[in-house]
Amino acid sequence: MSALPAPRGPEGDAAPMRVQVVDLPAWTPQYDHALCGALSRAGADVELVTSHFPFGKVSQAGRYRVSERFYRRSARLFHGKDHSRLSSVPHGLSNGLRRAVKVAEHVPDMLRYRRHAREADVVHYQWLTAEALDARLLPAARPRVLTAHDVLPRTPRFGGTAATSRLLAKMDAVVVHSEHGAGRLVEELGVPSERVHVIPHGAFSYLGELEDQLPLPPELAAVEAPVILFFGLIRDYKGVDVLLEAFAEVPEAELWVVGMPHVDLEPLRALARRAPGAVRFVPRYVAEEEISAFFRRADVVALPYREIDQSGVLYTALAFGKPLVLSAVGGFTEVAKRHGAARLVPPGDSDALAAALNELLSDPQARAELGAAAATAAAGPYSWDSVAERTLELYARLGA
Repeated sequence: MSALPAPRGPEGDAAPMRVQVVDLPAWTPQYDHALCGALSRAGADVELVTSHFPFGKVSQAGRYRVSERFYRRSARLFHGKDHSRLSSVPHGLSNGLRRAVKVAEHVPDMLRYRRHAREADVVHYQWLTAEALDARLLPAARPRVLTAHDVLPRTPRFGGTAATSRLLAKMDAVVVHSEHGAGRLVEELGVPSERVHVIPHGAFSYLGELEDQLPLPPELAAVEAPVILFFGLIRDYKGVDVLLEAFAEVPEAELWVVGMPHVDLEPLRALARRAPGAVRFVPRYVAEEEISAFFRRADVVALPYREIDQSGVLYTALAFGKPLVLSAVGGFTEVAKRHGAARLVPPGDSDALAAALNELLSDPQARAELGAAAATAAAGPYSWDSVAERTLELYARLGA
């Protein structure tokens, strides 16, 4: 890795760059920890400023600090020792109460963080939860960097685009994971092109190296048929319905739909009953020590999204060297065309998706070639050390 300029201490001695990576709601904890670990390995003094992640542990690889400075009261009430006090509250009401407590905490937490941000040479935001407010509450600490994981909010809301634009205008640099996303930032949100920087998402290779990996559930471990895997939160834009329609034309295989549902599953189960092969739903959060077993078993990973910039699931599949079938949307197209690591199909086209799946399942050599290309990309341009190098170069150019 190339040497980067370092800030100078009070006596002129070289000091490590002090970086705060900030994810208020802990929406992408695996990404946050992987980035912090890579930045720390590259010599930066890194602190992850976030909130409690309620669904389980996330591995920490590297010498960096974690400060849970946001939403501490709601974490104690709903995910800590006091959770039993709310066991009789209906789930919907419990979620509403949790959101209300988080809203009440947001402004005081942001105001307290403003003082803490002074300790950093650069503040790199991953997620801010109240864009209209946060554009006014941001600490004065500069430079400010924001990673636009979603270029625009996926759930339209009144004034949402304007709020996003105002927040982006407060940043010295905006990181996006694809050229497609960069174009949208410039064309749709008016971000000056000189402030937009494409830095890829990293491949989650560490998942295959965890010491405490868990095996597949017994009913899945006994499966002998070829397996098509859909993995990740189940949302409308991810096209699981399209995949199920395609799977109705795929004989002698199984489809595993694995992840926490954010939609009504009954329509998807109805589609599944039309398929000649078994469809197995694992409708829950999958802890990171379980992930390796699902991906190692998969013969093909299918991500039939209707729209996307980039996806952490894609970079998990790359890390495990899996052949991929992707919708030709957003940054998916760039990964497939630049690295030969995936087959592309038109979004929403179940016939094309079925044809691609049948072709790959019948051609072991084609699967092997795609898998090898995926692994090569994961170890090269999508390695976290490469991502950290490019990120530190950006910080240095901003004068951090």
